[in-house]
Amino acid sequence: MEKVISNKTISVNEEGYLTDFSQWDKEIGLEIAKEQDIEMTDKHWQVIDYIHDKFEKEEPLSIRGIKKSGVIDIKEFYQLFPGGPLKKATMIAGIPKPKSCI
Repeated sequence: MEKVISNKTISVNEEGYLTDFSQWDKEIGLEIAKEQDIEMTDKHWQVIDYIHDKFEKEEPLSIRGIKKSGVIDIKEFYQLFPGGPLKKATMIAGIPKPKSCI
């Protein structure tokens, strides 16, 4: 499927996750965040940077991994990305939904 965000056509799956990470940029991340009713702050971007780092290293993402990251504590993670923090954060980051998410 294709979707237009910030005047760019991007490929997404049926859940709205980008299927081609090379199409992601910060502007697209901001637009996806708006769709999720999330106003991005520096702390949000620190989490996104951490997720990108894990993705580039092909390391699996999980809530437990985020908790151990030292980037953010779990309570704050849920506050920043309410209603499914790992799903929303990875969607904003432009990477596939983690296998640990249902």
